[in-house]
Amino acid sequence: MNSSNMKKVKISLVLITLALYAFSGFAQQESTNSLSEKELRDGWALLFDGKTSKGWIKADGNSFPSEGWVINDGMLTLEEGWKGGDIKTSEEYSDFEFSVDFLYSPSCNSGIKYFFTNYKMGGYLGLEYQLLDDVRAEDNTREDHLCGALYDIFPADSSKKKLKGPGEWNTALIISQGMHVEHWLNGEKIVEFDRGSKKYLTGVAKSKYKSDPVFGMIEKGNILLQDHGYAISFRNIKIRK
Repeated sequence: MNSSNMKKVKISLVLITLALYAFSGFAQQESTNSLSEKELRDGWALLFDGKTSKGWIKADGNSFPSEGWVINDGMLTLEEGWKGGDIKTSEEYSDFEFSVDFLYSPSCNSGIKYFFTNYKMGGYLGLEYQLLDDVRAEDNTREDHLCGALYDIFPADSSKKKLKGPGEWNTALIISQGMHVEHWLNGEKIVEFDRGSKKYLTGVAKSKYKSDPVFGMIEKGNILLQDHGYAISFRNIKIRK
């Protein structure tokens, strides 16, 4: 093969490689906020379609906030400095698997609350999967306040936790089956407990949560995304009952 032909082959290979990268990026974008055939068969449902706020309301039950929370480029984003307030699912859940991708800003403090309800004593509360910039956030001095922890009760297993930094996507998974609950982060189980167990009740008693009925012991509740004043984005929000 002469040099001219070799040059043409090299150019063709480069073009093919670029096309594959472009196709890969397009395919990834197309799969965002959608369900695969397997997920549909397994009973997963989207809680965010990437375009609208359907299925989400304010924590107090009013309509989705008109400012603070922005839907753009397939992401549900809380803008820093705005007072959009917490948002929750319009539906309540008991046994479920809840999965969400999150991208946090430097120093971010946020959270995913579940079994969220208005307690007779204590007001609006929910078990919280803590979302935090473990390195830069102010609230990073207690292990049970770090990312992935059951906030103020159980710390995440640091030997298994692999949290990506600000500007990178992470995936949180919460599993609730009966009284058994698990927190997962990027494919690793980092928290596991049973609501109502001696260990759980001792942890709640030592925490800041004082409620009637006992915190986290309700049958069902909403799932909530927290507004703590820091920028954070969510996508691929889905649930399996």
